[in-house]
Amino acid sequence: MSNREGRQRRRLTATEVDFGVVEQRALLVGTGSGTHSLDEAEASLSELGLLTDTAGATPVESVLQRRPSPDPATYIGSGKADELRALADALDVDVVVFDDELTPAQQRNLEKKFGRDVVDRVALILDIFAQHARSQEGMVQVELAQLHYRLPRLRGRGIELSQQAGGIHEVDLAETIRLHGPVTHVFDTEVSVA
Repeated sequence: MSNREGRQRRRLTATEVDFGVVEQRALLVGTGSGTHSLDEAEASLSELGLLTDTAGATPVESVLQRRPSPDPATYIGSGKADELRALADALDVDVVVFDDELTPAQQRNLEKKFGRDVVDRVALILDIFAQHARSQEGMVQVELAQLHYRLPRLRGRGIELSQQAGGIHEVDLAETIRLHGPVTHVFDTEVSVA
């Protein structure tokens, strides 16, 4: 049994990959983009550590990489991403938390490279709000914000649910429509009746 399996603390609900881990260990990554000084970048990374702890993960290491602008593919550059993957493996972390907002493509690329969850500051804050919302209205508002945030990040997540074989092919579909007319689903009928 690995160390990742024996942890007994809250876990970030914003993560998706490893649902069996109760207590998550987090690697914090910042670039200082948008800050004017090293002190501001370090303060932002320190604040990220507090947010991560509030969300239920244990920060085990912080890495600050000064970059003038983010890399479009991986945010931190492929060399630094390889270096951080090795560090994440050595520290046995479950999630990598970035100090800035990642694009959906950057997040996907980093999750593939790291083989573990990647969360940005926005998802972390939404997760904290979700954990602390008490009223029905508050929970609905947080849920809506999370859904808006996650929508562009759904690409490629449902491949295992897609119809891969044994369905109607284009030629078969044309023949089916010719013989039986257009195919309507119950959902389509219910919507048109309403």
